[in-house]
Amino acid sequence: MKITIIGTGYVGLVTGTCFAEFGHHVTCVDKDEDKIQTLLEGQIPIYEPGLDTLVQKNTRERRLTFTTDIAGAVAMADAVFMAVGTPSSRRGDGYADLTYIFEATKEIAPHLKGYTVIVDKSTVPVGTARQVARIIREVNPEADFDVASNPEFLREGAAIADFMHPDRVVIGIESLKAENILREIYKPLYLQETPIVKTDIETAELTKYAANAFLAIKISFINEIALLCDSLGADVVSLAKGIGMDGRIGKKFLHPGPGYGGSCFPKDTLAMMRIAQEHGQNLRIVEAAVEVNAAQKAKMVKKIRDMLAGSEAGKTIAFLGLTFKPETDDMRDAPAITIIPALLEKGARIKAHDPQGMVEAQKYLPQGIEYTQDAYEACKDADAVVLMTEWNQYRALDLDRLMQEMQGRIFIDLRNVYEPQKMKDKGFIYAGVGRS
Repeated sequence: MKITIIGTGYVGLVTGTCFAEFGHHVTCVDKDEDKIQTLLEGQIPIYEPGLDTLVQKNTRERRLTFTTDIAGAVAMADAVFMAVGTPSSRRGDGYADLTYIFEATKEIAPHLKGYTVIVDKSTVPVGTARQVARIIREVNPEADFDVASNPEFLREGAAIADFMHPDRVVIGIESLKAENILREIYKPLYLQETPIVKTDIETAELTKYAANAFLAIKISFINEIALLCDSLGADVVSLAKGIGMDGRIGKKFLHPGPGYGGSCFPKDTLAMMRIAQEHGQNLRIVEAAVEVNAAQKAKMVKKIRDMLAGSEAGKTIAFLGLTFKPETDDMRDAPAITIIPALLEKGARIKAHDPQGMVEAQKYLPQGIEYTQDAYEACKDADAVVLMTEWNQYRALDLDRLMQEMQGRIFIDLRNVYEPQKMKDKGFIYAGVGRS
């Protein structure tokens, strides 16, 4: 199959590269000439483990190409996947901004040749596919096409595995012709017996929002339970095991922390709330999850402050990890963006290290932070260490060396990586989340 991907951001680049690995001929299109040139040189603008190797391999084998020529790329395509950004509206009202989707639709419409399936890969509100179809008909009344919805379910840091070995593939279609093309595109997954869930377009569009909202609710639930454990002297890690072994609940996303972040959960929960409100419904559970998540970040500031005897003024705090999760350089809505400025404002000195996120972090965090190239350097002379992101290299720190580097003994583990008793035995004053 000949596939064109519009947009070379996170979703577009992973999708195009993995389709090429399936054996399809893929052309990725972007307006950004510098980005395209970088990709043509075999380099990628994001950090995703293993993606650079796949890009180089499929570029070398001529199944994957990059261009700014949207006309030529669209004209030859059997399917055009829309993978442009859908950020929250700049108005701050939670609505998804569809500007890039509609601009891209207007640009591809005049160049459609022969039958083509236009596939919404971006996370978009219900009704977007209908709008895309309307725009194409207005711009090019002679176009022979169908619009389909094929939401992505990629976890940053594990995107290639998620694409190549998915739990399911969801396709929202209205014609057998579109269904056949999408099934042909995903045919390499048949040997794995990957379920393909066929729905109408509106259901497919809503499925992505519902999935992310459910996971956000699960995270907010365990974070609230962790706070209760703090009050009662219970251990949330053991509790999570106790409930996670129940097959109806499952153990995933039952790890308490400083709150969820990233490019999906914050944006998609707000967008889903607005979709519901537009149709006269209130998603009270989703609303509560959003409120709990915001409160969790504030409570982590208080936890740090309390461990510093009520004031961070004049204290040196080392942060290990800045990104919202490990194995990514993504800083969007990372808890660090809320927590660190609150401490800076009250007079704390902040030192920080992150294996991949320090360049991005400087775009989101205020000035005055000292970034170091080594975790131990960040902890040197620190009154307290805050483990913010559970990168593998922070899971086995040399605790004796850490103690020697630090000025104080406070270790605040916002990811519950370390065992409280072990830390106490090493001489640390330890605080986890829900592990009083």
